[in-house]
Amino acid sequence: MKNIYVGNLSSRTTDDTLRTAFASFGNVNAVSIITGRGFAFVEMASDTEGQAAIDGMKGKTIDGNALTVNEARPKRDRH
Repeated sequence: MKNIYVGNLSSRTTDDTLRTAFASFGNVNAVSIITGRGFAFVEMASDTEGQAAIDGMKGKTIDGNALTVNEARPKRDRH
């Protein structure tokens, strides 16, 4: 499983739009758009599919915006 950060999203982009775009690279387990922040996380079923999606989607345009796509970093503790 690979968790992918997708940035520079248009406010028009939906979960379904991202799911469809990333599904061409493999099985999408989950899509979570962070509303009002312009980014999302896409969880791919395998590391291989996830890396293919990162390589294939980096710089692609969805709803008029060029995407920033890379492997999501683990959430930091904010203590």
